[in-house]
Amino acid sequence: MEKYDLCVIGGGPAGYAAAMRAIDFGKKVLLIEKDKLGGYGIYDGALASKTMWELSNRVRTVKDEIGADSRIDMPFSKVKEIIDEALFERKFQLSCHLRIIHSEASLINYEKGTASFISKNEILITKSDGTSHTAYADNTIIASGSRPRKIPSIKVDEETILTSDGILHLKEFPKSLVILGAGVIGCEFAAMFSNFGQTKVYLIDRAERILPFEDDDIADMVATNMENSGVTIHKGAKLLRMDHLGDQVEYEIENQDGSKEVIRVDKAMLSIGRTPNIENLNLENAGVKMSKRGVHIGDEDTRTNVPNIYAVGDVSGHLALVNVGEREARHAVVKMFADFPVKPIHYDNISTIMFLNPEVAAVGINEQKAQELKIPIRVSKIDYSMIARAIAMRKTNGFFKIIVSDDDDMKVLGMRAVGEHASSAIQSVSLLMYMNMGIDELAHMIHPHPSIVEGVQECVRMLIGKSIYKSSVFKDKLKCYKRTVDGEILPMHTLTNNSDKNTNREKMRELNKSGVR
Repeated sequence: MEKYDLCVIGGGPAGYAAAMRAIDFGKKVLLIEKDKLGGYGIYDGALASKTMWELSNRVRTVKDEIGADSRIDMPFSKVKEIIDEALFERKFQLSCHLRIIHSEASLINYEKGTASFISKNEILITKSDGTSHTAYADNTIIASGSRPRKIPSIKVDEETILTSDGILHLKEFPKSLVILGAGVIGCEFAAMFSNFGQTKVYLIDRAERILPFEDDDIADMVATNMENSGVTIHKGAKLLRMDHLGDQVEYEIENQDGSKEVIRVDKAMLSIGRTPNIENLNLENAGVKMSKRGVHIGDEDTRTNVPNIYAVGDVSGHLALVNVGEREARHAVVKMFADFPVKPIHYDNISTIMFLNPEVAAVGINEQKAQELKIPIRVSKIDYSMIARAIAMRKTNGFFKIIVSDDDDMKVLGMRAVGEHASSAIQSVSLLMYMNMGIDELAHMIHPHPSIVEGVQECVRMLIGKSIYKSSVFKDKLKCYKRTVDGEILPMHTLTNNSDKNTNREKMRELNKSGVR
């Protein structure tokens, strides 16, 4: 029986990151993957869907320039060809990297097969031909990922009724498509298919609005853009049935007013969450118990209840994102092998991006979360139409919103960016949050011009009363206000109000004395 310092179960983004981090410590690693190296980080997941989004966004941009009624009929076969090229490039990088690392360091052994526990240190590896053998590992990281959740009453064949596993393998654009679930993935695919303009899209949302975890202004903008692209959103709808009719799907919904609708479409997609891949691991043999959250196994800063077994990525119970999984995996390895104290992972400043129309980037809390937590906040918001780069790109649909503490420190609590380059613009604020700093540093910087991030700086300047454009003048484009724990909105820096003019002048003098530019 071969012995290893670490066994990693799963070769997706989290598992691969764990294996490579362990090599940094000079440890002998066994990496087990049952299917494809890279997992959902490449195939039928992040890279594949985002390549499709980029294509759809370009098509939409061209259509916007030459006229909304124009048609650009890119065949789905061409879309698939471009996606496959992107997947091959990433797959080639990973496989070549793994082979070279193995030949140079001889520290990693890659096994293709399924893994299950015999004990907390023994792992049974079963190959596709039915043969098996056992390995011994001092430590194990479970990074087995997840799969799309299904509904027992709906027959998924990945051809007519699909999940995210099958939607990218269509032979052609369907004339009509219904998506069940208005979370991030459902909304992303609704945006993509509507951008191409060849599919009538329906979106079933059981909540009163899409993206219920985000503020109204974000959800409303995304929903309006979808509807302008021809998407029908069934808001507050209950799915009564979804029937497979051969080459079509018929579904029935009940609306909030009690009325019912029956609609037929070419294809249906279920987007109702994901299920962790843990049922075949024989966790009971290792003594691993389910977490306090019930359906996951990572309980204490990536570690399970068994001290030498860790859970990262989709099975950890936190955000099912590539960047989160990689961070958890690297953290778990450092906890195992470092000879210094390791601080716990903090999930508060994780940056996320939703590939919608337009894209949405987020870090920290939003306004509705602040209200839920009873935190008084200050908020500044700038419309993209006030940013020179957005005007130059003719991409003025969007806004920045920065949320800070309601005190003199004005520590950054969160930011939302909606629009072109949103994911790039959010990083400076994410860094401030990571460093637990206020907004003065960002106000002092000289940003490149013209750039989208200048809008971030103007948001900061509004909060300290030094913005170039005043919110009291462009009231529909610039907003700066306080929000109390009761949700009451109070204005800030109302410089055009005569009754407050002397008070505001005094505030400005104080700011000038502080050296804030």
